[in-house]
Amino acid sequence: MFLDYFALGVLVFVVVTLFYAVIAIHDIPHLIAKARNHPHQDAIHVAGWVSLFTLHAIWPFLFIWATLYREDRGWGIRRDGKLSPEAEANAEIARLHARIAELEAQTAEPEKENA
Repeated sequence: MFLDYFALGVLVFVVVTLFYAVIAIHDIPHLIAKARNHPHQDAIHVAGWVSLFTLHAIWPFLFIWATLYREDRGWGIRRDGKLSPEAEANAEIARLHARIAELEAQTAEPEKENA
């Protein structure tokens, strides 16, 4: 008698765990898209919910779609291996800011010695 109830409890636990696991797995592409600031993250999220009803048949495509985009390089690297012009400009601005900070630090040191 006890083993019947124990088996029923294990069965319910396994079913509930699998149910929540499937729901958690379907949301992985949306989490990736959100972390990468993907421009289509809402569409990926909705398609993830649709994939629940298709037994996750489209889920691999959602995963690929979510991982294709990165904010720093857009949809990919150009054929010549360089970053997009926007990314190159942002990198140059960051280098210039670092150089300005370095020069300001150097000019501040002699002023402290003279004071």
